[in-house]
Amino acid sequence: MRILLLSWEYPPVVEGGLARAVRKLSEQLVRSGAEVCVLTRGGGRLPAVEDRHGVTVHRVREPTYPKGDVAAFIRWVDHMNADMLERGEELFGRLDFDLVHSHDWLVAGAAEPLARRHGRPWVVTVHATEFGRHQGWVDKYPQSHIHGVEARMVRRADAVVACSNYMRGHIASAFEVPQRQITVIPNGIDPRDLETHVEDLEELRRGFARPAERLVLLVGRLVYEKGFHLALDALAGAVTRFGDVRFVVAGTGTAEEELKRQARKLGLTRHGTFLGWVGDDMLHSLYRISDVCIVPSIYEPFGLVALEAMASGCLTIVADTGGLREVVPGDGSVGLRFRSRDSDSLGAMLEDVLDDDDSRRRVVAAAREHVLKFDWAEVGTTMLRLYGELAPAGPVFSAR
Repeated sequence: MRILLLSWEYPPVVEGGLARAVRKLSEQLVRSGAEVCVLTRGGGRLPAVEDRHGVTVHRVREPTYPKGDVAAFIRWVDHMNADMLERGEELFGRLDFDLVHSHDWLVAGAAEPLARRHGRPWVVTVHATEFGRHQGWVDKYPQSHIHGVEARMVRRADAVVACSNYMRGHIASAFEVPQRQITVIPNGIDPRDLETHVEDLEELRRGFARPAERLVLLVGRLVYEKGFHLALDALAGAVTRFGDVRFVVAGTGTAEEELKRQARKLGLTRHGTFLGWVGDDMLHSLYRISDVCIVPSIYEPFGLVALEAMASGCLTIVADTGGLREVVPGDGSVGLRFRSRDSDSLGAMLEDVLDDDDSRRRVVAAAREHVLKFDWAEVGTTMLRLYGELAPAGPVFSAR
């Protein structure tokens, strides 16, 4: 089976978790016997065609990425889709793809016409929605535009894939489509991807905390829906109680300055560090040197950060919401869940785990086994089965 997969980000161009998920899916499909071509953008510096771990990556050039100008960003997306459509037509002229699979709204403008013009099934994976990111407030531009693109995409696709049961219900409700039309295929995790090349992790940790201090980690885009403001409120209580608590924030986003102001107001500035964006090697090292990782999201389709933290031996506390409920069970055996949007609940839970080293070690040990259930080989097998149902003329390969 030959698959054309479209994504607006693909490593080494990484905006968020979508890039990593698309990369791992593509590589697993190749290992399972499929032929995969990824059509993506080049970031202004990468080769137009490249083989990456068996996946053929085709990149379109792009204009300068706009920041802070919403109208310019929408035009930029339209331009990117026009370039992808042109390149996709060239690829279809040389390769007889069995199926087109696109990820999120940003590439729907190229994916749908490519599939329809060539009579191929169109699969869409919805990683997140504008409706969810903005808590349902999508009546004004640009949210209204993006929500409209997502609605058309979901309703027109031949198959829709969601990364969690929560997202299946959310997509069905937001776009008024039957849940039976949505297939749940969770993302996976490969603990080998979390290895770090930092030789002296103890030295790295000393840069953030003294040996006797507890280190708390926050990771992700610094935007409202990730809930980091709740974590800072909770940290203020833990610092007051214990004193020897430090924190690290790894990520950047539109709420960064507001969060820094909140930290100053709470008297947390000298207890923590805002690192900004960090590469994978640093991120994987931070998981390993931290005692606790908090994932306080208000809206979370899946919960990759939680899986990565658990796989790395870092006790994980997550909000009791969204896909996080499917990543971290509610019995406390492999991680902890606090009441969503409730900083007092998070604060009490954080103080309890910081005060009980033995329990923390037991939960961490169980979590390392738990994450093995999220296996990319199983993801690839399930996805190929779906492809085979849509394009039965192409062979379906079993994972190997």
